[in-house]
Amino acid sequence: MEVRQLQIFRTLAEELNFTRTAEKVHTVQSNVTAQIKALEDELGIPLFDRMGRRVTLTDAGRRFQPFAEQALAAMQQGEQAIRTGSVPSGPLRISAPESVLTYRLPQVLRAFRNHFPHVDLIFRPHFSDTMDAELEAGKLDIAIGMCDTFSNPAHKSIRLHTEKILVVGEARHPLAQQKNVKPTDLAGQTLLLTETGCAYRAKLDRVLSLQNVRPRNITEFSSVEAIKECVSMGMGLGVLPAIVVWREMRQNQIVALRWSGPSLDITTHVIWHKDKWISPAMAAFLELIKGGLDDDERAAPDRLSTTSGQSPKHHKK
Repeated sequence: MEVRQLQIFRTLAEELNFTRTAEKVHTVQSNVTAQIKALEDELGIPLFDRMGRRVTLTDAGRRFQPFAEQALAAMQQGEQAIRTGSVPSGPLRISAPESVLTYRLPQVLRAFRNHFPHVDLIFRPHFSDTMDAELEAGKLDIAIGMCDTFSNPAHKSIRLHTEKILVVGEARHPLAQQKNVKPTDLAGQTLLLTETGCAYRAKLDRVLSLQNVRPRNITEFSSVEAIKECVSMGMGLGVLPAIVVWREMRQNQIVALRWSGPSLDITTHVIWHKDKWISPAMAAFLELIKGGLDDDERAAPDRLSTTSGQSPKHHKK
């Protein structure tokens, strides 16, 4: 089994097209076909079904895929370990939720860039349902995820920060004036929510399900920024991290309802595979981020009072 065969297998498994695979691995299509056939002959089982122009992975191919990814990732890590020595350099692949990446990480990244200019930071889209597989396959070095508890034995983690999650609405929304907003008050309301894989969305779903609360309708978004804009336009109620809406709260464009239901707050963890080689770049990033998410007025809008849009220092004495 040759490295070139594994590289071609990985690309074909992603592209499911021989022509595009040949282009990506810089060879001719006949060589792709020959390398895949040689790999299948060695394993004694087909890895791909070829039905006309359509190419799909067989069950054996799907089982083999993560091991091929791990083998290639291990080789890449070995090469990196030899080349970089003790100086942080080379690529560092990270995924993080939009709210964390946009509002928590910039200061950390600025400090990291100033100290370690030879590291190439690569940010991947964050999908909680594929995070484990991407860490396992070596496609990610570090993932920043939101979860109350962390128990995957294949991974290591560091608890970073607890995000305050708010139920928010436009300042003139009827529920904005209530002294207490219970889960049952969301019955018949329009909710603007993140997708179902989001951890704090899952907490809200559980709360509503347990109390048999049915919103009038739910609109799902892949972007917290889109939710925030729609909430400020009075299109419905949103559930968002306080860090996302702190500026709009100070400007009275959005208010946090006085939520009296179970807490929706969620903890942020930085996660990596337990068997992964900790490169100097990865070690430096982990060390920096452990103390890099401290609260200040800008990073801790949970100190903003609900429904007022003002910080305590603006209150009249």
